[in-house]
Amino acid sequence: MEGRKPGKCTLYVGGLEENVNEELLHSAFIPFGDLVEVQIPREWQTTAHRGFAFVEFEEEEDATAAMENMDGSELEGRVLRVNRAKPLKHKLGSMKAVWNADDWFQNMPAGDETINLTSDDLPRSDSLQPVKNI
Repeated sequence: MEGRKPGKCTLYVGGLEENVNEELLHSAFIPFGDLVEVQIPREWQTTAHRGFAFVEFEEEEDATAAMENMDGSELEGRVLRVNRAKPLKHKLGSMKAVWNADDWFQNMPAGDETINLTSDDLPRSDSLQPVKNI
């Protein structure tokens, strides 16, 4: 596993039917070689999968064989699209916090939602009590 290149052994598997799970994908891809991981991303709110998965092989040659044989094949009545997984590309500005954009502040409602504190709103230092250690 020393000569293994990150990303070269991971396949994108698209076109999954909604009842496909990790075990079924593992069974479908294990004939091509040893698997490291089968991952099916899920929707956060519904926990339903998003129609695609990632299958990672131990060896790059096994991943190539799986891609060549499984691309266009049928699983649970759906035609699979199998390609090399590509690393996630970050778009310019996609990693910025939403409040860094000037228009975010302009779209914020004014009035009751805004809290403005003054020094009169803070407790006086002579009214604070020390915390006792137990």
